[in-house]
Amino acid sequence: MKAVAASGIRLCYGEKPILQELSITVDEGDFFVLIGPNGAGKTSLLNIMAGLVKAGSGEIEILGKPLHAYSRKALSSVVAVVPQQVPVHFPFTVADTVLMGRAPHLGLLGIEQERDFEIAREAMAFTDVKHLAHRRLDQLSGGERQRVIIAKAICQQPRIILLDEPTASLDPAHQTRIMDLMERFRREQRITVVMVSHDLNLAALYADRLLLMKEGSVVQVGLPRDVLTDQRLKECYGCDLMVDENPLGGIPRVTPVPEKFRFLKT
Repeated sequence: MKAVAASGIRLCYGEKPILQELSITVDEGDFFVLIGPNGAGKTSLLNIMAGLVKAGSGEIEILGKPLHAYSRKALSSVVAVVPQQVPVHFPFTVADTVLMGRAPHLGLLGIEQERDFEIAREAMAFTDVKHLAHRRLDQLSGGERQRVIIAKAICQQPRIILLDEPTASLDPAHQTRIMDLMERFRREQRITVVMVSHDLNLAALYADRLLLMKEGSVVQVGLPRDVLTDQRLKECYGCDLMVDENPLGGIPRVTPVPEKFRFLKT
């Protein structure tokens, strides 16, 4: 069974086409990363998978069931979303925020039981934020807040987790920590991870498969070494990008080529 199967997805904002007859499948247990230039439609596609935006036409299935057949609560019990921007306007503590992830699993009265608190504690321990349980979100660093929101998503006990640029604006140490966290979660729990990223090198290091998009259409889907080629990236991004092998071996590495170094490519 596929975690996600999308067929003929179209989306327009007014007269502007955002997604154009897009069809993809994501296997269960995959680390699947969406890449492409700004305006390619990556976040729009992720929002459609999450049920946050309705496609203009086309069909999408989540775990073999049509998306429209899920109630909001039922979808939240199998799909968790980690947004790019984490709101900090409300003075929720870390523990309160993570516990919100149990909402899809609560009974009619919406009262947490001891098992819900236990799952929240386990999620905070997994993401290494348990020591921050009584701190407010607005008292945390960007990397800490991102781990808290991931802990909330884990607390939902989903089968699919959708992340929109989870490492944006983080330093390399925090980027690696977040990506290692998602890889460990995927591996240990057999969760499907679908992520939007602008960092081609992080995508190459962690993805089982990449979806390269441009102007709302699929350019290429496949292994990082098949998708990340000099010519294909230049056509999509409109700039010179050099692809060679990462020193870690067997993985493509992408380097932007500034104008002053372009003579090296001739």
